[in-house]
Amino acid sequence: MDNNHETKNLKPVRNEPWNKGKLIGAKPPLRPSHVWSIRTKLQMADRKRDLALFNLAIDSKLRGCDVVALRVDDVAPSGYAMDRATIRQKKTGRPVRFELTDQTRLAIDDYLRMTGRKSGQFLFAGRGGGFHGLTTRQYARLVHEWVASIGLDPAKFGTHSLRRTKAVLIYRRTGNLRAVQLLLGHSKIESTVRYLGIEVDDAIEIAEKIDI
Repeated sequence: MDNNHETKNLKPVRNEPWNKGKLIGAKPPLRPSHVWSIRTKLQMADRKRDLALFNLAIDSKLRGCDVVALRVDDVAPSGYAMDRATIRQKKTGRPVRFELTDQTRLAIDDYLRMTGRKSGQFLFAGRGGGFHGLTTRQYARLVHEWVASIGLDPAKFGTHSLRRTKAVLIYRRTGNLRAVQLLLGHSKIESTVRYLGIEVDDAIEIAEKIDI
């Protein structure tokens, strides 16, 4: 049998699109009521690691890859969580600074006391603990679990929802795009506008509040 005949009999392989059956596009931020509900669920279940992870993800406004890459030294170099921390983003290589609120610091301190994680180790332990940190996939699964636990559709939310939550809230309350740009570590203000999904109507509404 010649090669040409073999080629004719071969059926074309159809590659399944990566997004088949998935919702694509920007993941919406969580609402303050969602954050409160998830936090309460985690506290009641005494899930110290998950509570520390959730609170820190909201406060830090970091991408998932940066959240799981955090080391103990990044936020608690002396064994206790700091008020503020600075890390270098994987995607851009740019440093970004973030705040740790009281409840986040308390959650991290409780988690560190329970686990005894030391300087040099990943902050959030993955499977088997030790020096292995969470993977981005494990983190994404946890976010889906948290979201589903309060009755939301996990297909509509993701790790980026946590990154966007506080940023969107800050923008809505202040209208300060430059502040949000700095907090997200964006190099261009246009990126922040796209990220927040700001429309012309939003901009006009902010302008209307300003009297000269």
